[in-house]
Amino acid sequence: MNFKNFKRIASLGLALALVAIPTGCGNKNKQDQGAGKDAGEKQIVWKLSDIVTEDHNWNLGAKDFAKRVEEKTGGKLKIDIYPNSELGSEMEALNGILSGTVDMTISAESMSNWAPLADLMAAPYAYKNEEHIQKVLSSDVGDKIKNQIEDSGFKPLMYQLRTPRNLTSNKPISTPEEARGLKLRLSNTPLAIKCWEAVGANVNVMALNEVFTALNQGVIDSQENPYDMIYNSSFYEVQKYANETEHVVGYLFFIVGEKQFNALPEEMQKQVLEAASESQEYINKLYFDTKDDFKQKLIEKGMTINENVDKDAFRKAMEPAIKEYFDADSYKIYEEVVELGKDL
Repeated sequence: MNFKNFKRIASLGLALALVAIPTGCGNKNKQDQGAGKDAGEKQIVWKLSDIVTEDHNWNLGAKDFAKRVEEKTGGKLKIDIYPNSELGSEMEALNGILSGTVDMTISAESMSNWAPLADLMAAPYAYKNEEHIQKVLSSDVGDKIKNQIEDSGFKPLMYQLRTPRNLTSNKPISTPEEARGLKLRLSNTPLAIKCWEAVGANVNVMALNEVFTALNQGVIDSQENPYDMIYNSSFYEVQKYANETEHVVGYLFFIVGEKQFNALPEEMQKQVLEAASESQEYINKLYFDTKDDFKQKLIEKGMTINENVDKDAFRKAMEPAIKEYFDADSYKIYEEVVELGKDL
């Protein structure tokens, strides 16, 4: 699907996901030093922590959003961006949002530690493609996911599509049997851990900024990420193969703390949401303009792409873990997600 077609499909979803988000004011926190009489005199500064490199698409999207926010608020709200895990891991950023030491981050299934339905943003083999994701975002199912995330203290502002996650290694891996015994790095996401343990991998949980060194030193011998992350993290230097398991097609949210957002004056809240709505189009266009580039870049760096992967076998190996992981109500919602892509 190209960006023009996706843009037409996405227009309704954007209206539902972003414009309709309520903008009522809540309790003021320490960031809102300038609310009320002095609102025009003091600048509010938000810290946005992300785990990707400065030139990664997520970070470029964050820069675009920060620029629009500063312009719309006349400089009254400034967003400082800290890429490459400068302020810590994704989990540390999420904890920081709740404690008030960080204000924004980019996250998905890691939020499941607070909002279990966030696992549905990256459940293995749940989504077929970008159109499927957009159907979910525009549906009651998407609302359930967003609402639970908001109830946990994180406010989604806009979403980021992700290219499929693939397994890297130093030998070709085409079947679950060949993945057994792999020392595989994963982030601290319980569903992914359960699924890969069901395949037979030996899971090691670690932050992204530790992975290159761990691969280089043999602490682990495999990891899984989208091609853009594999390229920007230079994993091609320490991994020979990218095996196209495509086990996760998903999306992330740019999130801000509910307390931090509600502490803004009402007019500024509206300006933030307007900036998010405008940045959403930039982020989607950037994704579609570059999504096919990184596979070729990895080939040029000497990585071998193993396209001969039995994805159906991996899906079947993970299915029991998915069913066991979710409670009955959440599993029904998972089935709704899958059903929305049935005819795509």
